[in-house]
Amino acid sequence: MIRGSTVTIFCILTLTASVALARIHPFGDAGLFNADTTKPIMERTSVPSDVRTILAAKCADCHSMKTRSPSYGRLAPVSWLMERDIIWGRRVMNLSIWDSYTAEQQQTFASKIVQEVRTHEMPLPQYRLTHWKSRITDTEIRTLANWAHASSGYADGAPDQSGAEGNTSRGKALFEKRCTGCHALTQNHEGPQLKGVYGRTSGSVADYAYSEALKKARIVWDDHSLGKWLTDPDALVPNNNMDFLVSNPQERRDLISYLKLVSGK
Repeated sequence: MIRGSTVTIFCILTLTASVALARIHPFGDAGLFNADTTKPIMERTSVPSDVRTILAAKCADCHSMKTRSPSYGRLAPVSWLMERDIIWGRRVMNLSIWDSYTAEQQQTFASKIVQEVRTHEMPLPQYRLTHWKSRITDTEIRTLANWAHASSGYADGAPDQSGAEGNTSRGKALFEKRCTGCHALTQNHEGPQLKGVYGRTSGSVADYAYSEALKKARIVWDDHSLGKWLTDPDALVPNNNMDFLVSNPQERRDLISYLKLVSGK
């Protein structure tokens, strides 16, 4: 009996300490139990309702101010880890302030969402372990991909036949503003590194996991092929993983000019 009582007392003290320590926020206070989850996210935005439903169910806990906190979120150190992921997630993209982002930022976010759910980088593995219904289905991925294409201005993406020159300075600004969410020049991220892409064969960066479609395409990237790719990736290579396009012909020329420059061509 004495041993049993000791164990009980130890458990009570441990639980009390865990609850007390949860009031400490080493990574910042995410307001885990203060969120108003009664109103849907993004309800006054132009985002389609089916897309909003997916984002609310699968992304909002870490990427909005409407976190649905489980009871164990009141216990440290679990609460600390949750707050770390939530604060990081909100900093990267906050769905609660979607309308405060520019059209270019929204387009980049939409593209990055599709890239990361296709490669199962998001939702985070630790989130999926405790939220079994958070896995993104193939149907949901297609819905998100269609939205990403629409947000890219697909209807305006006519091929460029003007023959006008691109501007490398504008292309650099465009790259930094709209491409760096998925790409870098010298490192692979969600997309492959782009330094040297001009003149390179598609699917040829050795340490990047391309789609099978792009690996088999064997396209040499030049003004013409990059122009068609940026106009509509799916039209050029069906079933690839690129969900970003540049609808404005001059912007495509500028971006290609910059990529050509950094590739030493």
